[in-house]
Amino acid sequence: MLKERIRQLASGLLDEATANRRHLHAHPELSYREYQTAIFIEEKLTALGIPYERMADTGIVALLQGAAAVSDKVVALRADIDALPIHELNDVSYRSLHEGVMHACGHDVHTASLLGVAGILSQMKNEFSGTVKFIFQPAEEVIPGGASLMIKAGVLENPCPQSILGQHVMPELLVGKVGFRAGCYMASNDEISITVRGKGGHGAMPHLGIDPLVIACHIVIALQQIVSRRANPLSPSVLSFGKMIANGANNVIPDEVKLDGTFRSLDEQWRTAAHEKIIKMAVSIAESMEGTCDIKIERGYPVLINHDKLTATSRAHAVDYLGEEQVVDLDIWMAAEDFASYSQVADACFYRLGVRNENSGIVSGLHTATFDADEKALETGAGLMAYLVLKNLGN
Repeated sequence: MLKERIRQLASGLLDEATANRRHLHAHPELSYREYQTAIFIEEKLTALGIPYERMADTGIVALLQGAAAVSDKVVALRADIDALPIHELNDVSYRSLHEGVMHACGHDVHTASLLGVAGILSQMKNEFSGTVKFIFQPAEEVIPGGASLMIKAGVLENPCPQSILGQHVMPELLVGKVGFRAGCYMASNDEISITVRGKGGHGAMPHLGIDPLVIACHIVIALQQIVSRRANPLSPSVLSFGKMIANGANNVIPDEVKLDGTFRSLDEQWRTAAHEKIIKMAVSIAESMEGTCDIKIERGYPVLINHDKLTATSRAHAVDYLGEEQVVDLDIWMAAEDFASYSQVADACFYRLGVRNENSGIVSGLHTATFDADEKALETGAGLMAYLVLKNLGN
């Protein structure tokens, strides 16, 4: 039986997958600098006899052809390989050896899991038909994102996949469980940079200057009305500012103030309209208070859309492989993910992999200095993805 065969292989590869994950976790590399990570992946693919090529400098695409019968069906699988600029605080044997860099978003798990899928399917290549395209993608954490670069380089061509699957760790979900959501799942994200200029001076004589800090505060508060009063309340939006720099002093009004924030949406048309409103309102407020405002909005990842039919069938296959109690339905999430770029041009399914284990103290959230994953998730992740691939290929 197919699922029993895959379960057996996934279990047998768990020790190797764990060793791979720990190596990757101990040797994290930032976006666009994943050179040693790429070499490590290439060595593993070479050992499996799976041909590959470099793409977008540190990206890798590999192909495995099933030999059971001739088939033009192609399914792509994606894992991201970059880490974050975070100093790890975990006291574990595989703690990051690179100061200030950490796999705090689980990309080490994603990569080790996908290598596990490659290991499973390479042992089954005479038992299935169709082609599996493995995508090891750099720079998920920095816009414009490695997905867009890989797509431009032709990762979804020659051959063109009918569908693409991705998985992401979820520390809120217990290990052994997975989660799915069809349709809009994750938000677009755009970076906002604002420079407000006025006329600095002595804090005791504000009437002789133009206070850019006061103007900036008015802008931050006023812009919240774009979400609360101009956005359709049935379609969530988020506008947050997390950085304000005003290099004055307790008695010195600065000449300028810099703001950095993010705008997120689940509607691409509203996303574009909101950008125009943000710019117009910020500039108008600054001018009305006799200052000036320069504003730049850098478009990031688009909305992540899970294909309805592909997600429904993948969820059903997950229930078949793991059991009904191990599969949950997810709510929308206003975080962003550059897998969304694939979902804009191909039938896509991006699902979540549980890594939480409260008994082991593995409970920290993503992008934190104490994030970790129960490595039993590697068996679930590799086995389920291998099963989804073969079912989607019609085996």
